[in-house]
Amino acid sequence: MTDIEVKLDTEPKIENEITKPFNTEEVTNIIKETVEAVLTDTVYQHANAPAWNNDIVEGTLKKLDKTKGLKYIVTCVIVQKKGGGFYAGSSVFWDNSTDGSVSYRHDTKTMYTMVTVFGLAI
Repeated sequence: MTDIEVKLDTEPKIENEITKPFNTEEVTNIIKETVEAVLTDTVYQHANAPAWNNDIVEGTLKKLDKTKGLKYIVTCVIVQKKGGGFYAGSSVFWDNSTDGSVSYRHDTKTMYTMVTVFGLAI
């Protein structure tokens, strides 16, 4: 009887995908373009906020998907401007050489909008 050595490769292989570092400037421009397309000339209306939120999140994600090489998480908060404060925070544990995040704030006379994108290497 002979001994057969089997070596298992535990690292997943992803073919045809090149992981590139998170590009803060590119992502910021995508967010800004999407938010401005959705919210230009709008006045806060509670009934419309869910649709605006969805349009911003889905529109941003659709544009980010074209960049390939990273997985993305997009969050959006829309708050009526009534003089109250708003604070948000996040904490991450990742590879600083490839992963990243950016937050973009868009203010109008009637609302605050905060969009955050996290990009994670595949």
